[in-house]
Amino acid sequence: FTAHHFNIAHSLQHVLEETALELVHWLHKETGEENLCMAGGVALNCVLNAKIRDRGPFKSVWVQPASGDSGTALGAALWIDAKERHATKKDFVMDHAYWGPDFEDREIEKFLTWAKVPYKKLSDPAKETAEILAQDKIIGWFQGRMEYGPRALGSRSILASPINPEMQARLNEVKDREDFRPVAPVVLEEDAAEWFENAQHSPFMLFVHNVRPDKADKIPAVRHVDGTARIQTVNSSQHSEYHALLKAFKDITGVPVLVNTSFNTLGKPIVCSPRDAIECFFSSPFDALVIGSYLIEKQPKRNLAAEAFDVKLVEQ
Repeated sequence: FTAHHFNIAHSLQHVLEETALELVHWLHKETGEENLCMAGGVALNCVLNAKIRDRGPFKSVWVQPASGDSGTALGAALWIDAKERHATKKDFVMDHAYWGPDFEDREIEKFLTWAKVPYKKLSDPAKETAEILAQDKIIGWFQGRMEYGPRALGSRSILASPINPEMQARLNEVKDREDFRPVAPVVLEEDAAEWFENAQHSPFMLFVHNVRPDKADKIPAVRHVDGTARIQTVNSSQHSEYHALLKAFKDITGVPVLVNTSFNTLGKPIVCSPRDAIECFFSSPFDALVIGSYLIEKQPKRNLAAEAFDVKLVEQ
C-alpha cells in the first residue's frame, strides 16, 4: 500500500460520513423520532456510527450486531414468533449476541482425550487465565455460547494484555493480517467511562470512543493512531466468565481492559467447535488456549544442541 491508496480510502470514508449524516438529518426531520436503529453492512463501520452518534440529530443510536446478510435470519425468526404468538407488543430487547452453539466441559474433555491433546483442568479459569495474560502471553479463549454476527465478543476470542505497545503488531502477525489493522479493547462496563470518553453500555463493539488522555499510556496496544478505540463493554449478566476474567486481570494489573480479536486466522471463519479451536491453536503462533475449564499450553521449542553443550560443561 502507498500513500495514494490511503488517501483514496480516507476520501471514501469522508464522503460516506457526509452522505450518511445528510440522510439521518433528513430522516429525523421527516419522522420526528428520537431513536435511530441501523442495520446492513455499512452499519458495521464503527467510525461512521460514532459520527452519527456525535454529530447526528438522534438522542440514541442502536446498531444490530449481525448487520450483514446474516441479520435477516433474526428478523425472520422474530416475525414468525410474533405471528405465532399473535403478539401485539414489540418488547424484545437484544442485550447480547451469545446465541450460537455451546459445549460443556464433558464434551470438551472427551474431544481433548480422543485427540491426545495434553491439558490441565483449571480450578479458577478466570483467575488463572488472567495470570497468564499478565505475563504478556496471547491466548485463545473459548467459553460458552458462540457469538451471533461477525464480531468476536468474548466467547470465541483471541485475548492479550493491552499494556505492551508491541501487542498490536504481535496479534497481526498471529492472524497474518496487515500491520495497519487496529485491535479492539474489551472493558468492564462499570469502568468504561474512566478509560474512554463518554463510554456507556456498548456490548457489540460497533462504536469508537476517544481513549482518555490520562489512560492512553496504560493501554497503547488498543489506541488507534487517531486516539480512538473500538470498544466492547461487558457486564456479568451478559457473559459472567468473560466479566470475571477482566476483573481478575484488573486485580493483577490495575487495568480493566484486554485486547480482543476474533479467534481465527486470515481467510478462515471464527472458530465454532472444540475441534476448530484446537486446529487454529496448533497452526498459529499464540501461547495458550483456555477452552471451557481446560488449559492447553505450547511448550517452548527445545534447543537440543545447546542442552548437550550445557551438559558437557557440567561434566567438565
